[in-house]
This record gives sequence, structure tokens and C-alpha cells, in this order.
Amino acid sequence: MTALFPPKEYRARLHRAQQAMAGHDLTALLLTTEPEVRYFTGFLTRFWESPTRPWFVVVPSAGDPIAVIPSIGVHLMQQSWFSDIRCWSAPDYADDGVSLLADTLRGAVPKGARIGLPSGMESHLRMPLDDWARLQAALPDRVFTGDGAILRHLRMVKSEAEIARIRTTCAIADRAFARVPEIAATGVALSEVFRRFQMLCLEEGADWVSYLAGAADQGGYADVISPASDAPLVAGDVLMLDTGAVKDGYFCDFDRNYSVGPATAEVRSAYACALEACDAGFAAARPGARAADLYHAMAQVIGDANGAGRLGHGLGMQLTEWPSLIPADQTELTPGMVLTLEPSAPLPGGRMIVHEENIVITQIGAAYLSAPAPRQIPIL
Repeated sequence: MTALFPPKEYRARLHRAQQAMAGHDLTALLLTTEPEVRYFTGFLTRFWESPTRPWFVVVPSAGDPIAVIPSIGVHLMQQSWFSDIRCWSAPDYADDGVSLLADTLRGAVPKGARIGLPSGMESHLRMPLDDWARLQAALPDRVFTGDGAILRHLRMVKSEAEIARIRTTCAIADRAFARVPEIAATGVALSEVFRRFQMLCLEEGADWVSYLAGAADQGGYADVISPASDAPLVAGDVLMLDTGAVKDGYFCDFDRNYSVGPATAEVRSAYACALEACDAGFAAARPGARAADLYHAMAQVIGDANGAGRLGHGLGMQLTEWPSLIPADQTELTPGMVLTLEPSAPLPGGRMIVHEENIVITQIGAAYLSAPAPRQIPIL
């Protein structure tokens, strides 16, 4: 593994985490999920697709973190900046790392002290519940509690190095979208367009395409999350492709719309409305604004009816991250946050046109990471 970032990047993350832990009276953080482990280690592998083995990182309130991992991952982890790597042969049906993890926590956390785990919305515990119970039973004199949203706040604000990675991924998708006319035309099955578009992303430099959604239907579409059908594109369809390509462990997440043949006035109007809403969200995206402010700015253009539930979200090591652009989210925007703007303009019959861009909050406002879509819907 070539290091994703130099050690100073990870040490800066560790320093911020340890400062925050002091404010929450936490002696350690216990991390179990891929993005949280990678955030501190740079440990990038698709082996997480296998649910068999658990992986752990312990972040103490002072000193360096400790990796407690299956032996199959030791060689790769040794290429990171971590020096304390403890392993067991997994899977072990009798004791799958629980004793080793308990011993590690005993050494890092004194009796009566608190161990924090991410526990809020968008978090999960990636270990068997039976093993979680065994771990708690093995450490009855330590207190397991939530992390006070430390990981959420750390990951929301990206470093310049992270922003550069996301910008690179967006540029890959930009180039793939520019080549859609090579693969999409009347008579081509939507499923074939999906396959070929993923190939374009890979040709343009993506490591993989974790997410591809979209739709094609007459005069707009009603659903943007279903698998692609084998139905061929026909004149009058609006084709939308929404990609979450990955490069060096960082996502892009934006879409583009195309008209198969000349677009109707209705489609042109909805497309323009979606772009106008995105412009409004972009103008509202500045330090000190709230996530809800961006929602309201876009909703003023498209109306409050929104079946998706939100008009954008955070972006980074995961396709969707905190915050959500909804009326209830009062997260204050600060420089370094990467967001998607994702308004949808309604059309008759329950149809719509969804438009999405990727932006970063800067000291003076917002900047695009994806190249803004053309002002007129492209014709295939």
C-alpha cells in the first residue's frame, strides 16, 4: 500500500481527536468500521467487503493508536504509519479477537475510565453482538459510552489533502460524463449504459465505482434508486446517471441529465429549475450558514415538496456523510466541509429531474469540485 497521506496528516487527525477526547472525559476511542479505521490509519482495502472478520483500532487519549486486527491484514497495516499492531488468526470461532482487544483496552484505559464509540446517526458497531457482550463482560470496571460525536465532527471538516483527493475523483467523473454520448443513444438498453458508464469511469482513472444509480423515462423519471432495466432508450426519454466513483478512497457523488432526442419545453423548464435551485444553494453555502439554510434556499426555487427527504449531504470517504440538508439540521458550515447540492424539480405525473453538484466550503463562500453542468440539457 502506498501511503494515502504522509504521517503528519494522520498525526494531525490524532491530535484533534485527543483534544476533543479531553473535553468529553474519554480515555480511549474504540473504532470498528472501515471509514473510522481508515481515517486514523490510511488502511485502504476492499477486503472490508467480507463480513467475516472484525477489525479494531484503539485511540488512547495520549500516545499513538493501536491496531487490533486479523493476521491477514498485518502486512498491509505495516505499510501505514502505525507501529503498534496486534493480531490474531481469524476467523476464530471460540475467540475472534475479543480477548486480545480486551487486553489492549485494559492496558490503555484505567479502571473506571470511559471508552467512547461512535453511537449517533449514521454510525454502527461492526462486530458480532455476542462478541460485544463478551467484551463488556471482560471489562466490567471500564465504562463504554458514546464518543460525543467526535468522529462525526472530525470527519465533517476535510483537510486540504482530502479536498484535493475529492477534487481528483470529481474530475474523473467529469471526464466520464463528457463521454456519455459515446455510449448512450436511441436503442441502447439502460442496463448497457450503466455498464459502459462504469467502464468509462475506470478508463478515466477511478479505482472502482461503488455506486451508480439513475433512470431513463419519457419526459422525466419517478425513481432514481432502482437497478437499471434492459429497456432500450427511446426518443423523448430523459436519461440521468448519478455516480459514486472512488479514487484513493474518496468519493464523488453527482449526476448529469441528458435528453434522448430534442427535449420538450416541459423538460427544459424543469432542468432549468433544478439548476436554478442548485445555484441558490451554492450562493447560500458560506461559513456560518446552517445546513438548513441551504435546504431552504433550494426549496424556495423548487417548492417544499421533496420525496427524497433532503436536498444534499456531506461527502468524503463515504458516499453520504453528515450533515443532511434538511430543515432540522442546524450544523454550522465551516471551511473544509464538502457537500453535495441535490435539488429535484417536479414534473407532472410524479416525475422529476434531479440535479447534483459537489462543492467545498471555503473561507469566503463555496467552490465547485464537480464542473458545473451545462445550462441547457445535453441532447443525445
